[in-house]
Amino acid sequence: MRMYGLAPGALLIANLMLSGCAPVVVGGALATGVAVSHDRRTAGAIVEDSTIELNIHRELGKHKDLVDQTHINVNSYNGIVLLSGEAPTEALRTEAGDIARKVKGVRRLHNEIKIAAPSSMMTRSSDSWITGKVKSSLLGTGIEGFDPTRVEVVTENGTVYLMGLVTHAEADAVVERARGVSGVQRIVKLFEYTD
Repeated sequence: MRMYGLAPGALLIANLMLSGCAPVVVGGALATGVAVSHDRRTAGAIVEDSTIELNIHRELGKHKDLVDQTHINVNSYNGIVLLSGEAPTEALRTEAGDIARKVKGVRRLHNEIKIAAPSSMMTRSSDSWITGKVKSSLLGTGIEGFDPTRVEVVTENGTVYLMGLVTHAEADAVVERARGVSGVQRIVKLFEYTD
């Protein structure tokens, strides 16, 4: 009987409980479990998407020209990757796409990097505000059983990208709600459809 693997685990749990971190660990696990229960992706796909994002960021970070001259966001939903942001040249935009495409687990890549100087902090702040308003607007789609947490909302320079596993009716309702949000200049649907 292998008992030696139990001791380090028991020590870790005891240490967490004594230091007051147990509620954080348990709460974090509970929050993750709740998020997974509402998501149409499998738990494995959710973890894979996080891994894809981290790996793309890591690979892009190995290229000084990309780090110094661009602003690139990476989002993955069910293996579909969105690159958004700005690069000063087509060559840098293409380089970022080529790097991302090679990362394990990427099923499809949408390279939406625009040829422009990196966006300002004010623009990024405005984009975050728009994202929050779009997410809030999804609470009122009127579709029975629709969970707005199933939609990933990304905003870059006023363009709202919508990702997720949805029905066509849900996609139409989401787009309609997003259109009504002030500051939204353009909407790009990157959904996968379940029907």
